[in-house]
Amino acid sequence: MSEILVIGHRNPDTDAICSAIGYAEFKRRTGMTEAVAARCGDTNDRIDFVLNSFGVAAPKFVADVSPIISDVMQRKILSVRPDSTAAEALRLMDEKNLRILPVMDAGHKCRGLLSLFKLSKFLFPAVSRHPGQQNSREVLSSLSSLAQTLDGQLVTGIDAEREEELILMIGAMGLESFAARLDKFPPEKSCVIVGDRLDIQNVAIREGVRVLIVTGGIEVAANTVEAARRKNVSVITSPHDTATTASLCRAAVAVRHVLNEEFLCFRENAPLAAVREEATASGYLVFPVLDGEGHTVGILSKTDFLKTVNRKLILVDHNELSQAVQGADEVEIIEIIDHHRLGSMATQQPILFRNEPVGSTCTIVADCFFRQGVELPKPIAGLLLAGVVSDTLNLTSPTTTTRDAEILKKLEGIAQVNAREFTEKLFASGSLLTLKPAPQAVATDCKEYAEHGIKFSVAQIEEIGFEQFWKRKDELLAALENYRAGKAYLFSTLLVTDVATQSSLLLVVGDEKFIRRIDHPRLEPGIYELRDVVSRKKQLLPYLTHCLREKEKGVKG
Repeated sequence: MSEILVIGHRNPDTDAICSAIGYAEFKRRTGMTEAVAARCGDTNDRIDFVLNSFGVAAPKFVADVSPIISDVMQRKILSVRPDSTAAEALRLMDEKNLRILPVMDAGHKCRGLLSLFKLSKFLFPAVSRHPGQQNSREVLSSLSSLAQTLDGQLVTGIDAEREEELILMIGAMGLESFAARLDKFPPEKSCVIVGDRLDIQNVAIREGVRVLIVTGGIEVAANTVEAARRKNVSVITSPHDTATTASLCRAAVAVRHVLNEEFLCFRENAPLAAVREEATASGYLVFPVLDGEGHTVGILSKTDFLKTVNRKLILVDHNELSQAVQGADEVEIIEIIDHHRLGSMATQQPILFRNEPVGSTCTIVADCFFRQGVELPKPIAGLLLAGVVSDTLNLTSPTTTTRDAEILKKLEGIAQVNAREFTEKLFASGSLLTLKPAPQAVATDCKEYAEHGIKFSVAQIEEIGFEQFWKRKDELLAALENYRAGKAYLFSTLLVTDVATQSSLLLVVGDEKFIRRIDHPRLEPGIYELRDVVSRKKQLLPYLTHCLREKEKGVKG
């Protein structure tokens, strides 16, 4: 079964990463063995500090969960080699009911496609009305391939592996008529097919034809074989009758001569949606699928686009598609564990949706362990503790509930970690304003929101003091505006929170009519003081949506 990804939002914070790891562990311990923790953004210094503190690896990185070609392609490749005969290819196509067959070389690279349509036109060509054109009787093959195709025996063969053009002649007429007809063709290219008529056999050998094929499973007389050797005439016996033998001879051609060298191929990691139109609009029925080295690793057919992709997601710490991993709207979401406001997500079927008004998703995840009596490993308890203290600022945020405090106390005991001391180390472990360029700082913990079709972003940076902010305010404002313009948001905001004083500064760029609705004290253009505001979801976001509504109504808020 495919993996079930337990994954947080884009630009993940500590709560998103820790809750993903914790909930994946819970699901595995309760029977969902395919649950895997994942992330769709980079970790930061604080997240790395948390992971290193408890000896846990970062979740696997998944940038996009959109269905890709490797999800639906046929991995078992039925193919033939370039030197395989058309007869071998036809036999395989008949057994497997195939219309198209890839031709693969020894390096597992596709050299072309063999179609039943083109094969049939080659094997049964139209009879030419122009003298001298003998397409219907020409054969391009080696003697050994001829014998193999006929399921016959190469009794004597001269240069039997050499590929050459042969002209078929059927010895089914009177001796004089046959001898006269034989004179019309170069003997070194002539392939005479005959049954037990010794007179025809002897004339063909006397004239030095390239090969004599004796049909009907008849054993060739020893003196005839000896005569053929003296004249350098090769002899093949066929178990089939003359008519069948003649029709099979053209199928001895190597498939490299009849394949379609022009074809359309795709990379295995290409999104299905990106190639669907090109594939369906093409005249091809199947498409070789290549890996990064150019090796063919699968075959995609047009009907494969109709397959259902068995990829499932469990979302943690968010419930809005605008914040979810790329492609989340194209796969099945089976659970959501979150503590934010409800977005507008719709699902195709009922799902488990646990949304609680607590300060951290890690609180909900830890509660899952406790309620069901599932053993909580010490490192996982440490991660969940880190998520709680990070999102609640060690229970000082207005989003904190008594449930957060109860869960945190239990986690301290299991992880054997003092929450207050750990919080101090956590917020001292990595300052975005000290360590990161402005464009990265404003986008690291940034979430997109939508209200009545209007999109905007809210980012947050938690620091100890505002000293670094004031040093970099101008470049932060410029970077925030570049970020807004690049995403075409109506406005973008950055909340810089001092965890020591429990207050924040707000940077706002974008629509001037919206900015005029902000009534917090303005310290400088685009910078506002937000005393006692530390929560993005419970304090800032409701205020911003209120200002947006007032702006839309055109009244002074």
